[in-house]
Amino acid sequence: MILTKDDIGYRQCTLSVMDNIADPQIRFDEKGICNYFEMYQKAEEKYVSKNEAALTEVVSRIKEAGINKDYDCITGVSGGVDSTYLCIQAKRLGLRPLVVHFDNGWNSELAVKNIENIVSKLGFDLYTLVVDWNEFKDVQLAYLKASVVDIEAITDHAIIATLYRLAKEKNIRFILSGTNIVTEFVLPSFWIWNKYDSTNIKSIHKKFGTTKLKSFPLLSMKQRHYYQQVKKIESIPLLNYLPYNKKDAKELITQELGWRDYGGKHYESVFTRFYQGYILPRKFHIDKRKAHLSVL
Repeated sequence: MILTKDDIGYRQCTLSVMDNIADPQIRFDEKGICNYFEMYQKAEEKYVSKNEAALTEVVSRIKEAGINKDYDCITGVSGGVDSTYLCIQAKRLGLRPLVVHFDNGWNSELAVKNIENIVSKLGFDLYTLVVDWNEFKDVQLAYLKASVVDIEAITDHAIIATLYRLAKEKNIRFILSGTNIVTEFVLPSFWIWNKYDSTNIKSIHKKFGTTKLKSFPLLSMKQRHYYQQVKKIESIPLLNYLPYNKKDAKELITQELGWRDYGGKHYESVFTRFYQGYILPRKFHIDKRKAHLSVL
């Protein structure tokens, strides 16, 4: 059933397109501006660096840790805007990342081509982990049966687990993350789940799954502590140190890498396109485009 505006006493932010459909936590001030605007301002002030010296310092730390090694950092790539722009900036800054792609069986042809262009034109090495399809399919089906909102937590968790495992194996100290404030900070907590929560994944799969998980990448809290505290592996949201304008970024990666657009944020995945474009709005009344457009 699709909710109508009359069903909920509809209200929309006067500054953005955030509204109270499927968001019980939204609040509005006396001017009608929602609480996400203030949250964004605080996050930008705290995490987005406009100081060139901060960028120089973090890049120097990465390069120093990579002396006499094949790679000084590691980064995941999906073929989307953020990871592609991150790679081209890493090259510009003189970094030497090992580029990692997590193939869960749902890549679009455009995503595959975009990834090929990244590694070939930037001269980076590519490591692709092809997950066991029967296991991954079983976990996805378990999440669908459980009727939870954040089905994509499975892929996000597996990517994180893969990056940490490879960083440890390759003796790499730094993970470059495409996560950033200026294009994706606004997202109601009601719409997502903790991407690090392996216990939740195992619990849902135990109840609704049918096969054993033998090779699916999982990251326990104990493993995460080991990677971060013992091995000193650090995740760096490099885009927060750089000027990042989505429109300009798309133009740059199109011109430099032959990148092709796929029509929506994270739509490089066939499943994500179906999940965000159909499951979320039809089943949960959630339209992530509102958050993506509002933050821009």
